[in-house]
Amino acid sequence: MATLKELCGGLPLNPLPPNHGRDPNIPHAPVRTPNLTTEEERLALRNALRYFPPTLHSTLAIEFAQELRQYGHIYMYRFCPTIHMRAYPIDQYPCQTRHAAAIMHMIMNNLDPAVAQFPQELVTYGGNGQVFSNWAQFWVMFHYLSTMTEEQTLVMYSGHPLGLFPSLPSSPRCIITNGMVIPNYSSRESYEKMFALGITMYGQMTAGSYCYIGPQGIVHGTMLTVLNAGRRYLGTSDLRGRVFVTSGLGGMSGAQAKAAVIAGCVGVIAEVDEAPLKKRYEQGWLMEVTKDLDHCMQRIREARRSKMALSLGYHGNVVDLWERLWQEYERTGDLLVDLGSDQTSLHNPFSGGYYPVQLGFKQANHLMKTDPQHFRNIVQESLRRHVEAINKLSEEGMYFWDYGNAFLLEAKRAGAEVEKSGGGDTEFKYPSYVQHIMGDIFSLGFGPFRWVCTSGNPTDLAQTDDIATAILEEISVTVNERVQQQYNDNIRWIQEAGKHNMVVGSQARILYSDQRGRVAIALAINRAVADGRVTAPVVISRDHHDVSGTDSPFRETSNIYDGSAFCADMAVQNVIGDAFRGATWVALHNGGGVGWGEVINGGFGLVLDGSEEAGKRARMMLNWDVSNGVARRCWSGNSNAYETIQLTMENQPQLKITMPHHVEDDHILYRALH
Repeated sequence: MATLKELCGGLPLNPLPPNHGRDPNIPHAPVRTPNLTTEEERLALRNALRYFPPTLHSTLAIEFAQELRQYGHIYMYRFCPTIHMRAYPIDQYPCQTRHAAAIMHMIMNNLDPAVAQFPQELVTYGGNGQVFSNWAQFWVMFHYLSTMTEEQTLVMYSGHPLGLFPSLPSSPRCIITNGMVIPNYSSRESYEKMFALGITMYGQMTAGSYCYIGPQGIVHGTMLTVLNAGRRYLGTSDLRGRVFVTSGLGGMSGAQAKAAVIAGCVGVIAEVDEAPLKKRYEQGWLMEVTKDLDHCMQRIREARRSKMALSLGYHGNVVDLWERLWQEYERTGDLLVDLGSDQTSLHNPFSGGYYPVQLGFKQANHLMKTDPQHFRNIVQESLRRHVEAINKLSEEGMYFWDYGNAFLLEAKRAGAEVEKSGGGDTEFKYPSYVQHIMGDIFSLGFGPFRWVCTSGNPTDLAQTDDIATAILEEISVTVNERVQQQYNDNIRWIQEAGKHNMVVGSQARILYSDQRGRVAIALAINRAVADGRVTAPVVISRDHHDVSGTDSPFRETSNIYDGSAFCADMAVQNVIGDAFRGATWVALHNGGGVGWGEVINGGFGLVLDGSEEAGKRARMMLNWDVSNGVARRCWSGNSNAYETIQLTMENQPQLKITMPHHVEDDHILYRALH
């Protein structure tokens, strides 16, 4: 068993660690099919061997070639550390700066087997959300972090540690880019080859930026989505006896079961893979599991009648579940579902992100490797059936939305009936949850703000929960009703999170807050670190899925209607602005959520160490990190964003935003063009 000190000593080369290969006791990523030529295979090997001295090449080349041909990628399993991978208390890391130790804390949490979806393949969530491309990169980065000073910045190119470069103490300690590919080459097919060559990687959102906090984040977001869907579609906040049907219990989607119960409804979640189903049941996040659709229908009826909160896992394909719900309606006239969505990893539809109804789980894994084109055809046929059942139920009164996982985008590409008559490029028959449910929240400046107590002490997390609750309660009485509802939802969330054992991995919390709340919470936590109420530094961060962090025309910016939904200035500017306003590290990614080539997104980490300097950084950076996106949404024509940024300018005299003058009479446009 390696120690943290050994982990920071650089690649273990003399002697080489034994090659144990894949651990059969944990889940593994699906086999990738990059379809490399012989020359490209040689290039992949040459690239991988760059991390090692020539004396080891003959030994390592053989096993790396075997990995490449067997799994479609060189993960370097030999170098998977034997240490128990988890977020250790910050003081245990042998570093010269606590900022570097905080980054180590966050990385090890992303790779903790209790957190990560496929830990040996360095995948945190989403089926292919990588922290690194291979294990050599992990060892090299940890060595750099252990030696780094406050006058150096570590530069990361898609998992590869380029090196330590001289910088200022005020500079970020780490700059990360993932998947920054020339736009015309940012296709799914090109990605598969580039990843196999070891030259780029898909960092998802918070996988490659080291800021994932386990499924708690998506529990919170899903809970708010379901609550707001109830308000919008069903006209009520009381979801007792209401049924929410969806799919996926893996990395991010595993949160849906717990979110449904906290929201008070009946959540029925289909999952084809027994491993995540079992994991969520053992965690207590899933209350019941069944393989029997008859039993599933029976439990839905019983839970509706008794108005009990229930999370029911169906071990089977979600298409079978949707089709059975339609058959029940035809047979009895009972519409057994009120709300519907989907969280299969359709950003990655042909490499294990979506399992077609025609095949069993093992059959699908075999076919995607042996005949990728036939598998693609079967997936698209399944998507057409999937949508057909949803369409029928929706016509009878069920409300469905796209959860930003590229479900409708891939369904459209498959030829399913999802197009909106007269709609624009980003509009479908069903809305994105951003368009109808969460979009106005972003325009108000609300988004997923989070923090991690690097002591690893639950008492510190409880203290920060109390701090955040007190601040939200104080602010909530000073705002309008629309904003107050958001504050009240998040106060409820913090109270419920403690009861429902939300922590998986690091001692972390997430909530949705606006600019005022984020700054106030960060400054209060920093003061608590300074006076010892919180015993170690706290890392503040957010999901990239936020007000300013992501340009994604089929999700975060799907409600931008001035034609700029496909522009990425906001996300790129946000990372640049965070970097020089005080972030400890920043990350900019291609892909995330809806898939490679479909989105640009970024994030940050900022260490609150109790110093006056940390407080200044937090105030400056967090104000920018929210105002940037609100200003962009204001310019696009959103009235809520207009009001929000006006109020922010009144409170911040140095903030000056270009405000739009809207055309009041559309006839002017028609006359000008005719």
